[in-house]
Amino acid sequence: MALKETVSRLPVRLFRPKEDARSATSTSAFWVMVRKEFSDHVRSWRFVILMTIILLACIGSIYSAITALRSGNGQAGESSEFLFLQIFTLSDGTLPNFIGFVTFLGPLMGIALGFDAVNAERSKGTLSRLISQPIYRDDFLNAKFVSTLLIIAVSIFSIGLLVMGVGLIVIGFPPTPEEFWRVLLFLITAIIYVGFWLNVSILFSVRFRQATTSALAGISLWIFFSVFYGMILNLIAKGAAPATDSGAEVVMGYQKLMQALNRFSPSELFNEANTTLLMPNVRSLGPLAMEQVVGALPSPLPLGQSILLVWPHLTGMLAATMICFGLSYLLFMRQEIRSRS
Repeated sequence: MALKETVSRLPVRLFRPKEDARSATSTSAFWVMVRKEFSDHVRSWRFVILMTIILLACIGSIYSAITALRSGNGQAGESSEFLFLQIFTLSDGTLPNFIGFVTFLGPLMGIALGFDAVNAERSKGTLSRLISQPIYRDDFLNAKFVSTLLIIAVSIFSIGLLVMGVGLIVIGFPPTPEEFWRVLLFLITAIIYVGFWLNVSILFSVRFRQATTSALAGISLWIFFSVFYGMILNLIAKGAAPATDSGAEVVMGYQKLMQALNRFSPSELFNEANTTLLMPNVRSLGPLAMEQVVGALPSPLPLGQSILLVWPHLTGMLAATMICFGLSYLLFMRQEIRSRS
């Protein structure tokens, strides 16, 4: 009986070290590629130019918010206990606020860092050399995404902490724990938002062989959602608008339909989520009936309730990001890679 148990366990003991060694080799190669891609991004002129533009925009938004705070043009209905959050949401009208700059420049950062993630390696002939090494295909694509997402996270957190530091100097007192967590959640939401556009650019990089084509495709999609999607919604709203003598249910249904269509835009999801997180007095993101408004106290929402309010937005952005990454993964795993492909 003892001999039988020893023989049954022998193949597991023989093959387990090989499997462990293969897994360790794959993990080591993955993190080597992540470090290499991270260092390449940091040293590139593309990243330097992007960070310079974003830093200048950040300085402009801070100046606009400080000017509005000193002139006493605080947001209507905002409590003085959330004065620290107004640095991210307030503007004197000359320049957009910090959220506006992140909404506009975030997609540009994601597209610029990922539009040539795969096709550049293909055009230089280094993709076949990498795949011929003991490296899995999925590790190559995962390393491209993880390294770029890491540098995006470091950049966004650095800029966010810079704004908090300047606000601390201007206001003169530190943020409350709730304000700190709200700003932290805002930065995480910004990383998810930029990560979506990064996955879109990687998908185009896998699909198209030329880097210029993938860059134009990503920028075209960004311009469509930034400019033309709003125009299309305005046309739909004008055609589907109810009559002036329509009942409350018809008007509510029309408002909910237009809001649902508007939320197909990633920037709208990002704006609604951050408005709720950084403006605690926002209690609802949709139309409310008169019965729901009567008796409601005009008090700010707790952090937990604000998170519940924006949870569908975060889920939607994460789902769109995962879909784009899954499509790029599927296309890349099915592509034929030759010595000069």
